[in-house]
Amino acid sequence: MIAGWINEIKKTTDPEQLGMIIVHNGIVRGTSKDGNAVSAMKLSYDRQKLDACVSKMKGQEGIADIRVWINEGMLNVGDDIMCLLVAGRFRTDVLPVLQELLAFIKNQIVHEEEMYT
Repeated sequence: MIAGWINEIKKTTDPEQLGMIIVHNGIVRGTSKDGNAVSAMKLSYDRQKLDACVSKMKGQEGIADIRVWINEGMLNVGDDIMCLLVAGRFRTDVLPVLQELLAFIKNQIVHEEEMYT
């Protein structure tokens, strides 16, 4: 998936607008933030809110493309939670957008419930 996204973006984006592609791959950890053992995670998300956010962020100066995939349902330890990709001109354009997008997804889009052993 990620390699496919990168290849598509390289083929379809003006090379003058593409100097960096950054990827985030979130994975279900075996322990929660407070140190409890996690056996699984139930995850859902608001697709409409995500689409609106991505559309808005794609319009920012220096951003060539944004791709997001979120794994919905019952996830086991080690499963991918989400993949985010932000492509653009410069690191100073791309990094802040990835950070803002990730924070927005974690705080506003995704609904997760950890299952403990």
